[in-house]
Amino acid sequence: MNTTTETSVTERLSALPTASISDAMDALGLHGTLHGLSPLTHDFRATGPAFTVQYAPAGETRGSVGDFLDDVPAGSVIVIDNEGRTDVTVWGGIMTEVAAERGIAGTVINGVCRDISTSLQQNYPLFSRGKFMRTGKDRVQLVAVQTEVTINDVTISPADIICADADGALSVPSARAEEVADLAEKIEETETRIVASVKAGSTLVQARKDLGYHDLQWGNK
Repeated sequence: MNTTTETSVTERLSALPTASISDAMDALGLHGTLHGLSPLTHDFRATGPAFTVQYAPAGETRGSVGDFLDDVPAGSVIVIDNEGRTDVTVWGGIMTEVAAERGIAGTVINGVCRDISTSLQQNYPLFSRGKFMRTGKDRVQLVAVQTEVTINDVTISPADIICADADGALSVPSARAEEVADLAEKIEETETRIVASVKAGSTLVQARKDLGYHDLQWGNK
């Protein structure tokens, strides 16, 4: 996918709710929903190409958390896999301040974050398994950046498009992003038409049937 196309698809996906994107991916036989990851607040939204980060429990080498931030392009969504750990954090206030200043779109963490008041003050989107104050410094170590990571059973590659909102987060494979966006837009349009039909006097069952709603959502099921 060239840069122009990728930007266009990212913009289209950013205008869609994750619910419709998820329905489109279901219909296409794709799985990308990141179960258990939630936003700090309902009005957070982030869409952008993934910048992947892998952590593991620390060995003998001491180290800090977050030095990779110097390499993250503006507009990216940082995806951190800390193996789902909730006993140590891998994101805090300094990282939020830096990421917000540099125009990073948001951060999705398979783990926990802290200093959430800073995220709220900066309006910087964070999605995680929760919040906890205990630092990951010297407790985790950076294994790799910009390689494939697997969260639950979803494999995320660099440049896959991350979409996250009040309902959670998901990953759209970059090679299928246009196809997903096309179908998600159709689902959104159809849902709007269903509501209009019901307001005009139709039953919900009939409106859904007339507009082929079930088949649109579950085309490959």
